[in-house]
Amino acid sequence: MNHIILLLAVLALFVTPSALVWLLGRRAGLPRWMLLAFLLAGWLTVFAGWSLSQRAQPFLFPDTSPCFSTRTTSVSQYFPPDSFCRHADGELRTVNGPDAKLAFWTAATATVATVGAAAVWRRRRVGKREGSTAQRR
Repeated sequence: MNHIILLLAVLALFVTPSALVWLLGRRAGLPRWMLLAFLLAGWLTVFAGWSLSQRAQPFLFPDTSPCFSTRTTSVSQYFPPDSFCRHADGELRTVNGPDAKLAFWTAATATVATVGAAAVWRRRRVGKREGSTAQRR
């Protein structure tokens, strides 16, 4: 029974949004490589953001939490994604390095750039089609 619930969760969280984006993109006439780039960059953005914001939380392995050894409280920020340890003096210190943040922002930029490229590509394609229709008249 647990396997069925897990399968339904995966279907609802990953397969359904990906299939919806793919079908809408194909209906709009976008090339497959552009849809694939958007889906990969989008899911990488989601997973990188989740991992950055949950890194200090001790929910899975409390002994490996960066805040565990210092006996501080973990704090999460969801956008821009980051995790902090709140120390006794009230200071928040991040637990994520610059490389992890760079990975998130690179994936987010690629996702937004793919959307912009798709809009430009579609506009040019529709413009060429309208131009060829006007020439036939």
